Amino acid sequence: MATKEVRAAQWCEINRKNLIEYLMKKLFIVALMALAGLQANAQTQTLSVDKALFKQGDNMEWANLDVDDSSWSSIDVKSQWDKQGFPAHNNDYAWYRFRINIPKSLIQNADQQNAVIINIPRADDVDECYLNGKLIGGTGFLPTSKNGFVGAVNVDRYYVADAKDIHWDKENVVAVRVYNRGGSGGLFYNPLNIYAPKAAEGISMRLTDYNEGKQYYTIEVINDYATSTNGKLEVVMTDRETGAVVKTINKKITVKRGKPTMVTVPYTMDKMQKLTVTYTDAKTGKVIKEEKQLKYVLTPDDPVTPRFNNAPVFGVRPGSPIIYRFAVTGERPMKLTCSNLPEGVQVTEEGVMTGKLDKDGDYTFTVTAENAKGKDTQIFTIKVGADKIGQTPPMGWNSWNCWGLSVSQEKVIASAQALIDKGLADHGYCYINIDDGWEAAERNPDGTIEANEKFPSMKGLIDWLHDRGLKFGIYSGPGATTCGGYLGSLGYEKEDAEKYNEWGVDYLKYDWCSYENVRRETNDWGFASCIRPYLLMQQYIRQQPRDIFYSLGPLGGTQVYLWGLYCDGDSWRTAPDIEDDWATVYRVGFRLQEGLSKYSSVGHWNDPDMLVVGKVGWGRGDLRETRLTPDEQYTHITLWTLLASNMLIGCDIEHMDDFTVKLLCNNEVNAINQDMLGKQADLTKKDGDIEIWSRPLADGSIAVGIFNVGDVDHEVDLKALIPSDKPAKVIRDVWRQKNLADEELKCNIPLHGCRYLKVTF
Repeated sequence: MATKEVRAAQWCEINRKNLIEYLMKKLFIVALMALAGLQANAQTQTLSVDKALFKQGDNMEWANLDVDDSSWSSIDVKSQWDKQGFPAHNNDYAWYRFRINIPKSLIQNADQQNAVIINIPRADDVDECYLNGKLIGGTGFLPTSKNGFVGAVNVDRYYVADAKDIHWDKENVVAVRVYNRGGSGGLFYNPLNIYAPKAAEGISMRLTDYNEGKQYYTIEVINDYATSTNGKLEVVMTDRETGAVVKTINKKITVKRGKPTMVTVPYTMDKMQKLTVTYTDAKTGKVIKEEKQLKYVLTPDDPVTPRFNNAPVFGVRPGSPIIYRFAVTGERPMKLTCSNLPEGVQVTEEGVMTGKLDKDGDYTFTVTAENAKGKDTQIFTIKVGADKIGQTPPMGWNSWNCWGLSVSQEKVIASAQALIDKGLADHGYCYINIDDGWEAAERNPDGTIEANEKFPSMKGLIDWLHDRGLKFGIYSGPGATTCGGYLGSLGYEKEDAEKYNEWGVDYLKYDWCSYENVRRETNDWGFASCIRPYLLMQQYIRQQPRDIFYSLGPLGGTQVYLWGLYCDGDSWRTAPDIEDDWATVYRVGFRLQEGLSKYSSVGHWNDPDMLVVGKVGWGRGDLRETRLTPDEQYTHITLWTLLASNMLIGCDIEHMDDFTVKLLCNNEVNAINQDMLGKQADLTKKDGDIEIWSRPLADGSIAVGIFNVGDVDHEVDLKALIPSDKPAKVIRDVWRQKNLADEELKCNIPLHGCRYLKVTF
């Protein structure tokens, strides 16, 4: 209940003649506030409310102050609405209205008097928060946003309200609009809290890494409140391997709202360095500290002389069109020639191979790449047979992790051109795959599917890619709708497979999602109900006169790797969707891949999901740098190549920086992923936080990844950790592409970092 002083101030503003009318109108609200236990804590000056007025439906007028909400229900905001007897429907909206008298005393003793924090409860799934009709914040994206729906359930919500927008010592309305995608919905977890923060609490730092001809960090000290603050900024750059201080900056600064203090710190990527930034508030002594690993490059530059970077093998079914691009680095111009090329196959001087072979068998020939600086030769084999596609894991790009449902033909073309221009195609990346969001709203009268307005010419796009030796992948699912709510293939599997062939599709990612509704409707939860829809699409895509790499989705109530082979899957997901944080990479890459090597073989690959290096965003707004540290990114790529996984880039290639290019274009690292023996790595040894994963290679050597999955650095002896009793003749650092001397075998592995070795006996 409000304090006596607050109530007195409220009464004084009411005209006596309207007293009875006012009491009748507000009686319900007063009772609600009593139930809510509205508190004004004298020490912390925090208002806390755990009940609100509630109404299901959606009307933007409900954000306003003068809405008649006397017929609305009372609800506890610490628990979702369906748990309190209100129905929960998919794609449902509801509103919460908090009527709160906010006393001026809330800010009178604060060291800043220009803003308050409105901490609303968490929301399942998306919210918008209004103060007296004005939008002050929101978390997540509604389905109507340009980025499509993105939920944000277990996220705290703190919104800044300007003091001038508050009706001091009068009634205010905080209105919260909540969208529920499905299942439980509404506000939950904590009450609504309103308090005046200290001026120093408005200070934050943003560190952003840029590459614009040179690599540099910008450091911004930001003030969210109108009260300016003074403090000291210290910037220290240190060498992580030696501990030496490389650079120091000390500045006294004043930070005003709308005018961030900015410092630029250039750096080079030839060393492993750390940036430490500390702001100390002069008045309160509050310290804000951020540490960032600076990006570092281990991969040597490609030689100017020609070098083949692709595996010397390619598989195709009899009579299917061959589309292949030889991956060759070196100074341009460069010319490719072939000897003993089988009849029916052509290779352009630029290295694009086309044609077809009608009979089973192995067709071996020699291809030579030559430029002004030298030449390189590769003995290459085309394996022709019904079960020969996917001889090595696919390498390429998928649109989902950067563009989500906002993918478009323009973005795909830009990504494909960047794949060529930045040299990734010369390192074997050849698939350009669009994910969900390409489908038209309705099918044609004959049941065939078309692309939506974002893809004005799907056939033209694919032909453009094929002319450059690149391949094209598409997305669908066995349900009526896809994961993003677009048209699925249920009931139209044959028509879709035939359309894919007509367009020239080379890869199909077949997700699960809404097929769960079919199982629910038929009450069929058996093992076969997971296999049946994938087997059906397999039947139709294999009938097409072109090869379509068949990638099976991650869901279905069972482990896809147990039955993916029986659906003739070329790869299958072995984990849930990946995110760009260490906890997810650790779970998806390490824990969920243990013991799965027996399910992986040539042409049938385990797939722990796409790569999360570079700039990502899932279509949730502006692209941003991955949250993985540089060490974690090296671990990510090292582990995925050891696992013989699909290597599908998930970032925006057009704006990829030198660090990410070098991370993805190390020919010795990629050669392990593309090794023709096709054996996936196993966890072969564990010593505390140190995990050793290894796999045999076709030349008799072994690839060994030594990972520190703990939270502190560890000193190790690399030689002692090699999982073999044989004496090693050569221990090669694959990332640095150098053989290690004995004195280099004892080293430090930083937290979440790794060492990648190729060991020859």
